[in-house]
Amino acid sequence: MKTADWTLNQEEGELRVLTGGAGAAAKMGHRLTIVMQSWQAAVAWADDEPAGAELVVDVDSLQVLNGEGGVTPLSGPEKLVVRSNALKSLDAKKHPTITFRADVVVKTETGYRLEGMLQIHGKTRNQVVDLAVDDTGDAWVLSVQVPVTQTEFGVKPYSLLMGSMKVADEVTISFTAKRPK
Repeated sequence: MKTADWTLNQEEGELRVLTGGAGAAAKMGHRLTIVMQSWQAAVAWADDEPAGAELVVDVDSLQVLNGEGGVTPLSGPEKLVVRSNALKSLDAKKHPTITFRADVVVKTETGYRLEGMLQIHGKTRNQVVDLAVDDTGDAWVLSVQVPVTQTEFGVKPYSLLMGSMKVADEVTISFTAKRPK
């Protein structure tokens, strides 16, 4: 028996990228919270269980939400510079989307393990994602936090001051969504 497929987007949830700092002057930089404002997720179902999933993210929808730490607070104009630098690092004009396709979905104690392919910056790699699912009574709350290493996808982390202050190579992808029952 096939059940209805799900679709989710930024109206039902949030997709964030959390960065750290690296280099000798890392304390001078900001730990950024970036939000991807345009994305779509589709979940295919079979026999009342998820059988596959796909997430497509519009890279140009990247917005800098805030920056913690640093010598001075992150101002509005600085957020625009950070956005511009991030889009250059991701080569957004040449690679306008980030995709994750999971063809293997395995039930776990806290939700599902998704195994599939992640494509960033034109490079594709295997990715495992542990999706937590919480039943709130009237909805399902889905959440994920997964580390991604930028250089594994050919993305050079932004740096300045001759590399003494740069974005850490590993970023954390944080996803939450709420699906009414």
